[in-house]
Amino acid sequence: MFSKSRINEAGAKSETPAASSTPEPTPSFLRQTSSDTGQAQTTKGKSAASVLASDLTITGNIKTTGDVVVEGIVDGDIRAHLLTVGETATIRGEIVADDIVVNGRVIGRVRGLKVRLTSSAQVEGDIIHKTIAIESGAHFEGSVQRQDDPLQTNRGQTAEVAPAQSAPATPAPPKANTSETVKKATEQRKASGT
Repeated sequence: MFSKSRINEAGAKSETPAASSTPEPTPSFLRQTSSDTGQAQTTKGKSAASVLASDLTITGNIKTTGDVVVEGIVDGDIRAHLLTVGETATIRGEIVADDIVVNGRVIGRVRGLKVRLTSSAQVEGDIIHKTIAIESGAHFEGSVQRQDDPLQTNRGQTAEVAPAQSAPATPAPPKANTSETVKKATEQRKASGT
């Protein structure tokens, strides 16, 4: 039996096996096997994807370096590593991710290295991609543009260029009087009998 004085005494021997002699096993989600040595290395495990449930509505932007699964409604931009838009989801805004899988509805620009529209996808907006796959049955309205680095947004450059281009270098020709144009068109219709 243990005595309190014996446990707290310096140099007292423990009747239980020493914990330091045998290392604790590392949980499997923290182990990663090195392909070079075949030995298990302890690393931080990849976190699970953040799931936005179907009864959730978010107004605002979402930014993460992890994975996101959206089943609800998002009114705002989303930036993630892997974005999965569920069948019940609606996103109104720009989405930017390395990998994008759309099963639901997206209203806005899509930028991704790998973009996949499944047969249940509904996308209204432009898609800028490195690789794309569109399954039969997917609904898509917009343009598709391939770029080597579709994740780069040039918002800062367009804001600086726009003021410099706003002033025309040569004066514009005088505009035609619209009332005269309408009057001539009306007279021509009357003359032709329609």
